[in-house]
Amino acid sequence: MNIHTSPSQPVRLESMRIAGKLVRTDDVIEVRNPYDNTLTGTVPAARPEHVREAFRTAKAFKPKLSRYERQQILQRTAELLRDRKEKFARLIVAETGLCWKDALYEASRAYDVWSFAAQLTIKDDGEIYACDISPMGKERKIFTTRVPLLGVVSAITPFNHPLNMVSHKLAPAIATNNRVVLKPTELTPLTALALADVLYEAGLPPEMLSVITGNPSTMGDAMITDPDADLVTFTGSVRVGKHIANTAGYKRKVLELGGNDPLIVMEDADLDKAAELAVAGATKNSGQRCTAVKRILVVDSVADDFAKLVAEKAKLLKSGDPMDPSTDVGTVINERSAILFENRVNDAVERGAEILHGAPRRGALFAPTVVDHVPADCELVFEETFGPVIPIVRCPDDISEVIRISNSTAYGLSSGVCTNRLDYVTRFVAELEVGTVNVWEVPGYRIEMSPFGGIKDSGLGDKEGVVEAMKGFTNVRTWSLPWNI
Repeated sequence: MNIHTSPSQPVRLESMRIAGKLVRTDDVIEVRNPYDNTLTGTVPAARPEHVREAFRTAKAFKPKLSRYERQQILQRTAELLRDRKEKFARLIVAETGLCWKDALYEASRAYDVWSFAAQLTIKDDGEIYACDISPMGKERKIFTTRVPLLGVVSAITPFNHPLNMVSHKLAPAIATNNRVVLKPTELTPLTALALADVLYEAGLPPEMLSVITGNPSTMGDAMITDPDADLVTFTGSVRVGKHIANTAGYKRKVLELGGNDPLIVMEDADLDKAAELAVAGATKNSGQRCTAVKRILVVDSVADDFAKLVAEKAKLLKSGDPMDPSTDVGTVINERSAILFENRVNDAVERGAEILHGAPRRGALFAPTVVDHVPADCELVFEETFGPVIPIVRCPDDISEVIRISNSTAYGLSSGVCTNRLDYVTRFVAELEVGTVNVWEVPGYRIEMSPFGGIKDSGLGDKEGVVEAMKGFTNVRTWSLPWNI
């Protein structure tokens, strides 16, 4: 099928899924395509009583799924997503404005999350400790096992990865026999609702998953204060994350927040390869990734040649209609965000920066924009600019200064490093204040199973990734027995 000429999707008039039951409200929230502002769908505007019903129903249900049954549900979900990846990609494009290439990548990537969770479910996660290891020891063994949370997981997800971010919260929870109430952002809720239907079809007991739609203006803080919520897992802005931390009370909190991740280019780097990483890392997903390249820190001695290569590669990218298969960069989430990025670029220029490549903003369409000589402390790079800006910050040829500049902001999520010198690599790993250091890769590189998370204003240090999330969504119970062999 020619994606560009395919008919637009029908408007989706959606319901919430409360333990599988379809629930609507008189008040609805519109979901519009950021590219042309056409109506993609509507979702109910939940009130606190809907949230309460979802948590109460979930808490009353006691999952009894065996490891095999959970593995089957998770693997079946992976296979259904694989078989319907183009359908999900179209929905992602329609509600996010991301280009077809990025949406199809996300729809394909979700298979790994669910398949890895399925494989990990059948692996026993217990440990054994011998007790006769000291003069005070006994002939006993202590065993551990992991059990589901007593309460319910409250999961709140952002707009930038409407399928994969939701998957990273739901798959580990289901793998560990937990119940979840999910609240996707009101900006991109349709993909999450479609995923819930896939899970029900795959055999998940509906009481284990509810999907609530709405925003704080109608729901208040119900998702983070409900008495049956045992853990709040949130991905999104620092402002909201800190509000959750201050409001949720005596609950576990997993907060994966923002970043302004550096790509560091040292004097020995292959500049063509580094420029390729810089452009791809800053523009994939329209730059709307917490781990996107948000600052390129390049040492002065190679900065002129590097900036030229970056501009040349950025000029090869096509920005435009997200459903055109040849488009490389679609829109950002809305026009308000695009205006913010435009203003930040203009502010940097007023402070001495130079635009090497760009195009006039059109609504929510903000083309890849290369900005050189960016001051390290201007808003464009000191804050999180969540769009396809490619800002080059020139640094002295001194690794200590590069590290100081990298660490000078409030964020500490990920980083990428372009160097072949082992002494540089060891210093970056030891001294960069981040959760991840990727050598010769973009800051966002990871696999769906590996630990992921940041420090400082990028999060509380708790990790996502399927393995770590499964640990975080369980309680450890120990038990012991006499053991004389």
